[in-house]
Formats: sequence, structure tokens, C-alpha cells
Amino acid sequence: MLVRVSFAADGSDVLSQPCDEPMPRAARPAGWDVLSPALGSGERDVHITKHQWGAFYGTEMDLQLRRRGVTTLVLCGISTNFGVESTAREAWERNYALIFAEDAMTSSDASAHAFAVKTIFPRLGRVRSTSDVLAALA
Repeated sequence: MLVRVSFAADGSDVLSQPCDEPMPRAARPAGWDVLSPALGSGERDVHITKHQWGAFYGTEMDLQLRRRGVTTLVLCGISTNFGVESTAREAWERNYALIFAEDAMTSSDASAHAFAVKTIFPRLGRVRSTSDVLAALA
């Protein structure tokens, strides 16, 4: 499954609850939400568009995984302590086995990334390198 985040052009579907440190609302450049062709999307890939930090809420992700008999997820992404962690928690609550490709995710803050990888993810699943994941799939 390929997951991307996107919002309405006018931002009307972006959450904006009162909080102490709201997420910055920078202008988004054209094409910011287009997945890179380098990912190599195939005809069997399912594309999920999320509108929250996690990929399960308000999407067909769980339905599509269950229809295909998927029970284990390998997670990676561009925001370790936001998108990846939120999706991992949602997946764990839905009883999916999780594998974290720790070197295939990143964060804008190295210490936040390290905290999630060393403290949160081992309690939700197995933390491995991308090469370990690929070797296991071979």
C-alpha cells in the first residue's frame, strides 16, 4: 500500500484543534502530495490518501488489508514520530504484526526519531533495517 497525505485546496479538511504548539501551516508547493515515481507503483498497489497523522482513520486501509489477508505490516515513512508512529499505534490496535524499517523513515528532529525507534516501536513490533526486511522477504 502506498500512503500519501493530502488536503483540500482550501484547507477546509485540515484539523485545527486548540493546542499549545500547533503544526506550522506553510504554503504547500504544487505537487507536494504526489508520490515519487521512484517508489515504482504497480497495478496491484493500493493507494491510500490520509488526512490525519495516521493512515487508518477515515481511510479504507484496514478494509483493503483484511480483504487481502494481510496480517503483518512493514512501516516506513517521512515522519517517524508523527505519521509512522500514529499509523503504527492504529495498526497495533487493529491486531496487525508490525515491522519497522528504521532506516527507511526520518523525522525533522533526530532525537524524536531516536525516541520513537528505541522506546515506542519495540513495544509495538520488531525494529529492523531495510536490508534485514528485504532479506526476510527473499
